Amino acid sequence: MTRVPQQMMAVDPAQPGGAEVLTLVERPVPAPGPGEVLIRVAAAGVNRPDVVQRMGAYPPPPGVTSIPGLEVAGEVVAVGAEVPPEVIGQPMCALIAGGGYAEYAVAPIGTCLPVPGALSMAEAAAMPETLFTVWTNLFERGYASEGETALVHGGTSGIGTMAVSLCNLFGVRVIVTAGSDDKAAACLAHGADHAINYKTEDFVERVKAITGGRGVDVVLDMVGGDYVARNLNCLADDGRHVSIAVQGGAVATVPVWEIMRRRLTLTGSTLRARDVAFKTLVADELARTVWPHVEAGKLKPVIDRTFPLAEAASAHRRMESGAHMGKIVLVPGG
Repeated sequence: MTRVPQQMMAVDPAQPGGAEVLTLVERPVPAPGPGEVLIRVAAAGVNRPDVVQRMGAYPPPPGVTSIPGLEVAGEVVAVGAEVPPEVIGQPMCALIAGGGYAEYAVAPIGTCLPVPGALSMAEAAAMPETLFTVWTNLFERGYASEGETALVHGGTSGIGTMAVSLCNLFGVRVIVTAGSDDKAAACLAHGADHAINYKTEDFVERVKAITGGRGVDVVLDMVGGDYVARNLNCLADDGRHVSIAVQGGAVATVPVWEIMRRRLTLTGSTLRARDVAFKTLVADELARTVWPHVEAGKLKPVIDRTFPLAEAASAHRRMESGAHMGKIVLVPGG
């Protein structure tokens, strides 16, 4: 059995601030509770909510560690009650509510998925947050189905690249937006059917031109604000609009009569605050419907860059620069 130390290195800012607050500190190794496993972290994904938490605008849910990090991959080294000991030693990736920026992290066994040979640990760590988010929002809440067309904003983000990959797997045509011609080209190379440079083109007009005036069946939006009304103009009748973030503003003015007349649906969700039971149901569905493609090597995350855990500040600066394509990953001991 792997010996588990009492202390570990982690990134746990004492106060909100810029990227410079992300420095290594010593913290106790967490103990797994009932239904939980302790993972020796080989890699941890970096996500936009981590940046917002660091700035003080997205506090952890009650009872969750202040250490940021919503997804990890590594070896299970200890288990809590109600978890079979045979799990110890298995490579797992997990969606967690916090604690990923550390050498060890606790995860509910229900939100863990096995790491297949087709994935590196860095790739496995870059999967859970975006996979759970895109699946529950684009495919479950947005009902994206084979033969339909989706509009996804932020095509080069971790969410955007995962959305493109899943759309390709499940027969959904996908249009993305990006902030430069180079990024648009990268999205096309990754598998997007169309890519729109939103800085030089009106994405509403381009979507109408691409779809012959019909519009798209579903929009996955992380911008909010005035994008919402513009997105509604991109929707076909009976279209669905799914909000997952509000980077451009938390308030929107929408044309209610158009929603009624064209039978549009506005929905959205956040993932972090959902309970373990819900996330376990999602993990079970992913294990059945998506993970076989992962095991076959047909679905992998796009990795932009990896950083040692000690360079978490540089990882956040990379994300905030907007220059990344895909996921940024931290590697403890790297």
